Amino acid sequence: MEHIVMFGAAGFIGTNLSLDYIKRKYSLTLVDTNTNFFLDEVKKNAIIKEMSFVEDADFSSVLKEGDIVYHLVSTTVPTTANQHIAQELSANIITTAKLLDACVAKNVKKIVFISSGGTVYGKETGCPLPEETPTYPINSYGLQKITIEKLLYLYNYMYGLDYRVIRLANPYGPYQRPNGILGAITTFTYKAIKKQPIVVYGDGSVVRDFIYIDDAIAAINKIVFEKSNYKTYNLGSGKGTSISEILNVICKIYGSHITIKYEEGRSVDVHENYLDISRFEKDFGKVSFVNLEEGIIKTGEFLKIYYN
Repeated sequence: MEHIVMFGAAGFIGTNLSLDYIKRKYSLTLVDTNTNFFLDEVKKNAIIKEMSFVEDADFSSVLKEGDIVYHLVSTTVPTTANQHIAQELSANIITTAKLLDACVAKNVKKIVFISSGGTVYGKETGCPLPEETPTYPINSYGLQKITIEKLLYLYNYMYGLDYRVIRLANPYGPYQRPNGILGAITTFTYKAIKKQPIVVYGDGSVVRDFIYIDDAIAAINKIVFEKSNYKTYNLGSGKGTSISEILNVICKIYGSHITIKYEEGRSVDVHENYLDISRFEKDFGKVSFVNLEEGIIKTGEFLKIYYN
């Protein structure tokens, strides 16, 4: 069984992947900037390495031949991505190139990059968006993601480094921090439970593609471990859901006492974005997704315990 090395492993997606792979008895090396962010269960069942994702990091020290490497790191988020563009591009793209150099030197088996199904496509319309859609990001977060995708193509062309790019929509669920930086559903659900005002940018008509984290993890595993015809896949629910629809479901579950504050829309938010997942379904079969109401209930149950 392959050894998995995961950079950015203590975050939302990394935590859920790690817990899944521990259940499957995979051998794991998990890397992040602060080991305090790892769950105790994860620490007990994996090799934990503290390492910042920076240009002079010694990536080779945690890699060996035959590894599958996950790149889950981004030093910025979409809402603030255009504030320090030069620094952000340097921190993410140049450092990723250094990681890829180490992967080539160590003859790793495959690198898996979690890209962005939302930001790489920019303001392109005609949803659902297939993978062939032109990519014109309107923030540097999306620009970083699409540039790293191109780097992976280049390293595959030059050195034969195998890779998979997963253009992930908006995952939500357990272990996502309800701080409002990423994850509208998780943040809104937490605010509803705590009887705090929910802040909405715009009028609630913005449409996004939301996928419950367990569904995302199951699909990622198919892309990584099963035979595939492509190196890049969209991953989402395949349908659009407006912010107003989310709020209606949350109000149905948690009561009409919820206070919603509407603020001016943000320039980094495109109005509509959801993904065409037909390429994934053609290669791996139809997917039965957790529906929105069930996903919000599961998320709420977790938040009541974990963030009480």
